Amino acid sequence: MLLHLAELDRRGFCLLLYWGKKYRLAPVALKLSATGNGPTYLYLSVLLLLLHRDGQYFFNLLLASFLMELPCYLLLKNTIRRIRPCHCLPVGLLNNFEPSDRYSLPSGHTAGAFVFACAVMQVYPQLEIPAFCWATLVGSSRIVLGVHYPLDIVAGMLLGCSSGYWAGQLVQG
Repeated sequence: MLLHLAELDRRGFCLLLYWGKKYRLAPVALKLSATGNGPTYLYLSVLLLLLHRDGQYFFNLLLASFLMELPCYLLLKNTIRRIRPCHCLPVGLLNNFEPSDRYSLPSGHTAGAFVFACAVMQVYPQLEIPAFCWATLVGSSRIVLGVHYPLDIVAGMLLGCSSGYWAGQLVQG
């Protein structure tokens, strides 16, 4: 079972990497990936805090979500220690993009994007579909850049969504 899952993970990675090369998606993937960097969440949440009546709730929810997500992310990443594909595959196959650390599971960009999407879903449900589509694109961009496998993205999605859910329970009641 685990060998089959590992093979699917490898094939999914190779397929998305191939599509990224074939359609020259690396520049788009790099820009999409950058939208999942930490400052984006800070700027948007502070902007909503200042400009929207539900901004305080959104800010508190996002803060609580990240306070749950970050320690779990660090614990998982430093316990599992899965080497990134860009550090174990031939150089010619990958893009010239160097991630900030050596390990890949879970994807922090994806976890953060799904934390944000879950907060949007809870406070601004009319924006739920675009938020989750964006978060999915952030995760996919990390595969196209060669720094994550698909299971890293799935783990990031689960971590981000569960943190967002439990923070919503905490902040709400």
